Amino acid sequence: MPRLPWRQIFCMLPIAAVAVWVTQHRSVIGTGFGEVLAANGYWLLAAVLSTLLGWVAVSFARQGTVLERLPAKRLVVTQFAAGAANHLLPSGIGAGAVNIRFMAKCGLPPARYSAALALYFLAEGVSRVALLLMLLLAFPEALRLEALLPDRIGLPLIGAVAGLLAVAALATVLAVPRLREVTGRFTRTALTDIRSLHTRPSRVLALWGGSLAFPVLQASGLVAVALSMDLDAPIGHLVLAYMAATVVAAAVPSPGGLGSVDAALVIALVAVGASVGAATSTVLAYRVITVWLPLLPGALVLGALVRRKVV
Repeated sequence: MPRLPWRQIFCMLPIAAVAVWVTQHRSVIGTGFGEVLAANGYWLLAAVLSTLLGWVAVSFARQGTVLERLPAKRLVVTQFAAGAANHLLPSGIGAGAVNIRFMAKCGLPPARYSAALALYFLAEGVSRVALLLMLLLAFPEALRLEALLPDRIGLPLIGAVAGLLAVAALATVLAVPRLREVTGRFTRTALTDIRSLHTRPSRVLALWGGSLAFPVLQASGLVAVALSMDLDAPIGHLVLAYMAATVVAAAVPSPGGLGSVDAALVIALVAVGASVGAATSTVLAYRVITVWLPLLPGALVLGALVRRKVV
C-alpha cells in the first residue's frame, strides 16, 4: 500500500487555509484595497517599508531569547512565514508554533524553546505597556474615551477583570499537582535562561531593542497610512491610539487580531479626534498592508520551509 505524501500535504495546508480565510473575508479585503488605491502612494510605500522592517525587529527579539546563535537568514524568513500562520490561529499560537518548530530544528531542547517563547511574549508585552504608559504621560488628554464608553467602564473594570483572571490561573496551577510540577520546572528553566541572557549585552540589546522596535515600526505604518489619507490627528496621538488599541485587543483571542484589532484601532482613532468614517478607512488600508498583502506570500514561504524541513 503506497504511503501518503504527508509532507507534501502539510506544505499545501497553509495555502489552503489562506484561500479559505480570504474567501470568507473577501468583502473586507475588497473595501480595504479600494481605500488603498485612493490613498497617497508615497506614504503607503513608507507603511510597507515599516512593515518589512518589523519582521527584522521580531527576528532580533527572537534571537535575544536564546544564548545560541540562530541562522540569521532563516530566522528572518521564518518570521515572515510565521506572520501568515499567526493570522490563521488565535493569540499568537500560529507564530509560536512555527518558531517552536524552527528552534527545535536548530537543536534546542523543549524546555529551552518553551522558555524562549515565554520570554518573547513577556518582553513584547512589557515593551508595549511601557510605551503606552510613556505616551499617556506625554499626551494625557489625547484619548477622549468618555465620549465612547459609559462612565462606569474604564481602567478600574479592566484591571479588576485582569486581576481575577490572574488569580484564577494561579489557583488552578496550585490545585493540580501535575500542573504545579510542570509549571515549577518550566519557571526554573526560564529564570535560569533569563539570568544567563542578561549577562550578554548583545542578547539584551537584541531582545529589548527588537521588542521595542517592533510596535514602534507597526505604529509608524499606521501613521504613514493615516498621512496618506489626510487623517486629521496629531502624529503622537496616532501612535498612542495604536499602542492603546493593540494592548486592549491582545486580550481578545482572534486569529491575527482580525476583528478585535480592527475595532480597537477604529475606537482608538476616534478617541484621538478622527471621524468614524476616516478612522475606518485608515484601519482598512492599514490592515491591507500589514495583513492581507503578506498573507499569501507568507503561506507560500511557510510551505517551502516545511518542505525543506526548516520548520
